[in-house]
Amino acid sequence: MAAPLGNQFWKARSKHGRNKIFSDDDVLWEACQEYFQWVVDNPLQEEKVFCHQGNVTKTSLDKMRAMTIGGLCTFLDIDQTTWTEYKKHKDFSSVCTRVEQIIKDQKFAGAAADMLNPSIIARDLGLADKTDSNVKASYTINLSETDAEL
Repeated sequence: MAAPLGNQFWKARSKHGRNKIFSDDDVLWEACQEYFQWVVDNPLQEEKVFCHQGNVTKTSLDKMRAMTIGGLCTFLDIDQTTWTEYKKHKDFSSVCTRVEQIIKDQKFAGAAADMLNPSIIARDLGLADKTDSNVKASYTINLSETDAEL
């Protein structure tokens, strides 16, 4: 059964909208620090096979995991648009700015130390060399009367 027309039941609500996932900037900062620690504690695994004097050995090597805003949002169980909204909020903007700078610094340092793929990280950080492929050339050809007869 539908609500009667003209009702104002919505005025009886104690609040409108749902609660924020993070009550204040300190709670958000702590959750972000948990993500940073998770990245360190859970490196990517690369399987290597070695052969020495006929003996084949398999081993796993730890590889640095790059921090990302997408990975952070997945860890925090929020959407990236929610992260963007937190950035706009004056109470959370300083934490969001600090977190994004930490993520950029981690990726840059990892690429500089050749622990992460430098070309992928450079593109991600907007550091890739850019060339202008929209070069326009203009030519003027003047033919004299003798050239035109040929």
